[in-house]
Amino acid sequence: MPYYILGIESSCDDTAAAVIADDVILSNVAANQEIHSSFGGVVPELASRAHQQNIIPVIHAALQKANIGKNQLSAVAYTRGPGLLGSLLVGASFSKAFAMGLSIPLIEVNHLQAHIMAHFIRNVEKTGTMPSFPFLCLTVSGGHTQLVIVKDHFDMHIIGQTIDDAAGETFDKAAKIMGLPYPGGPFIDKLAREGNPERFSFSKPNVPLLDFSFSGLKTSFLYFLRDRLKEDPRFIENNKADLCASIQKTIVDILISKLDKAAAQTGIRDIAIAGGVSANSGLRSGLENLSQQKSWNLYIPPLAYTTDNAAMIAITGYFKFLKKEFGSQADTPYARSSF
Repeated sequence: MPYYILGIESSCDDTAAAVIADDVILSNVAANQEIHSSFGGVVPELASRAHQQNIIPVIHAALQKANIGKNQLSAVAYTRGPGLLGSLLVGASFSKAFAMGLSIPLIEVNHLQAHIMAHFIRNVEKTGTMPSFPFLCLTVSGGHTQLVIVKDHFDMHIIGQTIDDAAGETFDKAAKIMGLPYPGGPFIDKLAREGNPERFSFSKPNVPLLDFSFSGLKTSFLYFLRDRLKEDPRFIENNKADLCASIQKTIVDILISKLDKAAAQTGIRDIAIAGGVSANSGLRSGLENLSQQKSWNLYIPPLAYTTDNAAMIAITGYFKFLKKEFGSQADTPYARSSF
């Protein structure tokens, strides 16, 4: 009999639940919160309230889609952090009560670790390949940008990270400056396909070692548009596709340059990406081209496992379950953490 793990994710504004049978995903359900788009960003209080409304229907849908009953579950895994505390509290509180009611183990999961662990999810057909240890993973999202050496499922070491802003935040801020909806990353990606990435150039930071910085790029982009709008009030509207293509290329170049440097320094040839920004077509295309040049073994997760999702929580919970690394009712959520 397989182990059935229920994964619950509520770190930001998506309420998600998934069921996994050992390492095979059976369901992966999410409820998005459209209300934040009108504010240009996630409003924590509104997010936590929406989680309270969504969590029971989402878990019910995940169990129904997996075609199992709650009494068949072997454990409940949930996101403990990092994330928005109000949102995390909803998921943690429900998970604790649910696990206690069923008398099954409770497993706490680190959100960043789970993004990397998404590479070990198998579908029902059990197709696809997984990275071999050790591998190098570029984790990029709205809140984090990290280079991680993964030696084992739970042996991960950060060798580079942003010293200020994250890549995903830079996409969203650039989109907001141009008047694009929130979240802005997907809109920039879509418009970039129609534009010329060489049309405009923006400053790239000179950060030592393997760390990243994006605050200067955001400022450079803001001042560039401010000056151009003085000359032509319709500058953004008339050049939106080229602007999107150019800022995307700049961000992607920064990410790939550091990843290439890390691969050269470590000698690791199994390369993976994870996190919401790993859905970006420019980043995927750039890495595919570079991996051919460098003869890397490149691992790119399916789009469903890039943004925040519960499948990655469930798979992390499964491997923790095998090691009997169970959480406690006394565990409290945390807003900030690496691993």
